[in-house]
Amino acid sequence: MSLEPMSPDEVRARLARLQSDDLPTHGGRTLAYVYDGGLADVDRLGREAVAAYAATNGLDPTAFPSVLTLENEVVGRTCDLLDAPASTVGTVTSGGTESVLLAVQGARDARGDLREAGVRPRMVLPSTIHAAFLKAAHYYDVEAVVVPVGADFRADVDAMRAAVEADPHRTVLVAVSAPSYAHGVVDPVAEVAAVAAAHGVRCHVDACIGGWVLPYARRLGRAVPPWTFEVEGVTSISVDLHKYAYAPKGTSVLLHRTPALRRPQYFANADWPGYTMLNTTLQSTKSGGPLAGAWAVLNAIGDDGYLDLTRRVLDGVDTVVAAVRDLDGLALVAPPDSTLLALAADGSCDVFTVADELAELDWLAQPQLTHAGRPPTLHLSLSAATDATGLVAALRTAVAAARERGPVRIDPDVVAFVAALDPATLGDEELDGLLAALGLAAGADGGAPALPERMGEVNALLDLASPRLREALLTAFLDRLARPVRLAPADPAESGG
Repeated sequence: MSLEPMSPDEVRARLARLQSDDLPTHGGRTLAYVYDGGLADVDRLGREAVAAYAATNGLDPTAFPSVLTLENEVVGRTCDLLDAPASTVGTVTSGGTESVLLAVQGARDARGDLREAGVRPRMVLPSTIHAAFLKAAHYYDVEAVVVPVGADFRADVDAMRAAVEADPHRTVLVAVSAPSYAHGVVDPVAEVAAVAAAHGVRCHVDACIGGWVLPYARRLGRAVPPWTFEVEGVTSISVDLHKYAYAPKGTSVLLHRTPALRRPQYFANADWPGYTMLNTTLQSTKSGGPLAGAWAVLNAIGDDGYLDLTRRVLDGVDTVVAAVRDLDGLALVAPPDSTLLALAADGSCDVFTVADELAELDWLAQPQLTHAGRPPTLHLSLSAATDATGLVAALRTAVAAARERGPVRIDPDVVAFVAALDPATLGDEELDGLLAALGLAAGADGGAPALPERMGEVNALLDLASPRLREALLTAFLDRLARPVRLAPADPAESGG
């Protein structure tokens, strides 16, 4: 069976039908994954810029010099915002994870002496650091020394110092957050950076989610601890533009204090018969579309616009924080330093049921599972477009419904069974059985699993599992979701079956 062409109207209609099941990307009710400034004209302009540059290729700046100009201007704008000295350089990447991967890879490759000696490099991280750093550790064979945080969920300076000093020769990087995703608090960057500098170690600030908010928050008179390049020991910073710069997905900026610090990030290879490969990021071919979209949005909004957007979102955060403090059933885990809130339940209900009840009201809140003995929480990322008053009303309604339902109860035998499982020994048959118990089994025809209407029980069961077991289960689930849609059934004879 061949692929029959669709008319343009059929293509548009098909895409519209598919998107009808997606969460809304505008309106401020999706409190994770997307960020909405509520500026329809600016959003339209960004999409137009993406389309205008979709066919360009940032691989070769001599072929597309306009792409190089856009990148240099976006990086320069980011330098201006983050107190960068004149020596600072930067790169536009596809997102925060790529920025983090490059920061780790560059720190590793800067230490050729360790590689020549066959010594494995290490990096020191607070336990609240984004999981992208652990992904980088996995990819680049860098030991991740994860240090518990303090009671305030911020990096523990003394513990970080002890971890660095335990093996300073092998330590290539120290990282902190501004703010951390899970709890929305800024680490003591100045103190940790000083520890790193004292031992000649790079210090990276992951400001992917806060980097375009905190500078404007300070201008508005908010108390923001130092975290930018004004802190001498900070050697690199990552900040995403597709978050609170409200640019189209996916653009992030990775800044280095000097060109020498950035240089190990580059990859060059001339030892093959084709063109000399020279890459500034993990990508070779990369569309200029997202970069052009970011450039358009930054210039359309401008400083005054971002100041106003920041005022709006932080006023919304204040409204929600004040309401939660008076709301029986939920409590604030930590006073937020930016736009992210983490809420915990008081035992009269659970955050998983609250999330389900919010979903019934067309609000998406993201459950965060138990970690290091600390209970599960509910994550909220507010945007400038978020109606804080509406969110407060939804929280009150959701909590009341969740308290009436009561917390999700799991059979004690199931609790014991899950606790005894070893993810390293689970095969496909066992994983299929566990997914079925979670209500995530494949369809009767072997098709992709269908999500249950309510996720409370699923999340409660996952919460019982160890982190490794959660990883195994969700990886198996994703594997079963990601299966090709064929035009015709595959012929087993053609594949040797």
